[in-house]
Amino acid sequence: MNIKDIVYKNRTYRRFDQNYKIDMATLEELVDLARVTSSGANMQAIKYVLVADEKMCQVVNDHIVWAGALPDWPGPAEGEKPTAYIIPLRDESISKNLFWDLGLWTQSILMGAVEKGLGACQFGSVKYKELEKALELPENLVITSVVALGKPVEKIVLVDIPESGKMNYYRDENMVHYVPKRKLEDVILKKF
Repeated sequence: MNIKDIVYKNRTYRRFDQNYKIDMATLEELVDLARVTSSGANMQAIKYVLVADEKMCQVVNDHIVWAGALPDWPGPAEGEKPTAYIIPLRDESISKNLFWDLGLWTQSILMGAVEKGLGACQFGSVKYKELEKALELPENLVITSVVALGKPVEKIVLVDIPESGKMNYYRDENMVHYVPKRKLEDVILKKF
């Protein structure tokens, strides 16, 4: 699989084959990709909690909100929940500035997951303080987001933005997930 294939397959998946278990070694391999990715000032202030245990996956699942653009959908049904999570943490004793690192490091994890035939969903809508308490984290470690992982069971189709200009993703009656994207000519401002 080349980089273009990986990027095009790197979608936000929200439904997974819950029978497909992801082992801790796979999670460690994905975090290793992040570990060696560029870091602002080489501070490397992100640490991770890895979750593969079924009960702990449910604890994490209970602290996230699944799809803001699908208000009638409460999240994946039993049998379609993620089977692993990677939770990036900012170590405030090292640095409080991490947005450069978080984007780069998360992208490395997500592309590594695609290469392994997995899919992911990154969450910013998290009950942060409650999850930090449930994970018993020290005060200097702050959750930055949550990445859910699993074997995808949904079809995602990229489409052009409709004439209405609405950017929201949506699903049809067959649960095919559509994601509007700007055309290439709409994002290139100038060519010299």
